[in-house]
Amino acid sequence: MSNFEPSNDDDRGGRGGSGGRFGPRRAKICNFCADKVKTVDYKDTDTLRRYLTDRGKIRPRRQTGTCAKHQRGLRTAVLRARVLALLPYTADLSRGD
Repeated sequence: MSNFEPSNDDDRGGRGGSGGRFGPRRAKICNFCADKVKTVDYKDTDTLRRYLTDRGKIRPRRQTGTCAKHQRGLRTAVLRARVLALLPYTADLSRGD
């Protein structure tokens, strides 16, 4: 076998899903489904802030574990809260003038 052919007994690389360096992957569950929330409330800014990065961006589903239905509601709630000035559009990065 040459060096350029992949071997079948190689455990490195790929997206097996069984974990790897840090052990098996834990299944992410939607917090809204676990709490039986019907709609995401735009007035609950403490909950919405958990789904924003430090820059003010909405975290993706693969990071937060929310389901597609609640991720769409979360997006709408964040946009409404931004329009009403309950949440910032961007991070408050002062330049240190």
